[in-house]
Amino acid sequence: MKSSALNLPRQFPRYACGWLVLVSLLFVGLTIARADAVSELASFSIFDKVDLAQLAKSDVKTAHGPPMRTSRFLAVQSCYVAPGAPAQQMEALRRWDPTRHRELKVFLHTDLPSSPSPANFEKLKNAPDNSPVRSFVAATQKLSPDLQVSKDEARKFSAGGGGGGTMPAPVATFWADVLTSRAKSFVSGGMAAQPPYDHAGPSIRASDEVNGLLREQEKIRRQFSGFLGATAIGHGAGSLRPELYWELLDVDDQGVVTLGASYNRGGAGSTYQAADVLYYASGGYYVALTLYQLWPVTVEGKPSTLVWRGDMISAASLGSLHGVERLGSESVMMKNITKAVTLFRRDSSGGR
Repeated sequence: MKSSALNLPRQFPRYACGWLVLVSLLFVGLTIARADAVSELASFSIFDKVDLAQLAKSDVKTAHGPPMRTSRFLAVQSCYVAPGAPAQQMEALRRWDPTRHRELKVFLHTDLPSSPSPANFEKLKNAPDNSPVRSFVAATQKLSPDLQVSKDEARKFSAGGGGGGTMPAPVATFWADVLTSRAKSFVSGGMAAQPPYDHAGPSIRASDEVNGLLREQEKIRRQFSGFLGATAIGHGAGSLRPELYWELLDVDDQGVVTLGASYNRGGAGSTYQAADVLYYASGGYYVALTLYQLWPVTVEGKPSTLVWRGDMISAASLGSLHGVERLGSESVMMKNITKAVTLFRRDSSGGR
């Protein structure tokens, strides 16, 4: 403030000089902390130059990920600055409910206990009556080759029995059993224990897909290797306890049930790493993984968080896309991520 600058005494007492030295050291430390966050971001991400002050005033910054050799793989990276400390941002991410926003096309979202049962999937019976859900039901009833289940799971479906409505009882029961079994397998044996998708085509394993995504993004894999090694992502059960959930959502106008797991771990200097993996999907994509890195920064004197987010997906439909079509698919993914991050930031900042 100008008034305090005008009222400085002509001579500083000795203790005041010491105080100024301390403030100077703290300021230097703060500057280094900010520089370290930006330089670490540049070391593994697509964002080699970031102005924190400018980023704090703008929307989320989104970019295409590095090109990958496997045609069914796609990746997008984003970064933004949010108010508050990383721990606050992590808690907001944990609490956020995507079903509040119809444009995100998540019809049902339910958290799961560590030992789930078919009762945890009761909401399937109350699925909304819309075109994607009706398509999902029809695909189940005829055991469409597009359904991503194992041969053993497919043999257990029975269309007999009563029940009509949007989600007939045999359909709801079948999926409740499939999801329960797969969630239990994930808890006990990680992604490595997941049955393959081999109902009507070549055998695909979600663990192989997520490991392939990480192998083709070596800088990201190295950045998160220690953290991911403690999770069940891509291998057996890890030491970190996951937060489990399931969803019914819309993927390209088709209803899809999916199982997910979230992890986070604090690091040195109040940093955080987090991961959200959709390790099972009944269709639409094989696997999806979102990674987060959060750093504490100070922008315009306010405690803030620099957030990097990396989204990666493996989907059969991507394998046939080339040139303009593939660029279009990447652009759609970028827009969807921007939309989701914008809505999350608005919700977590009280409607900002």
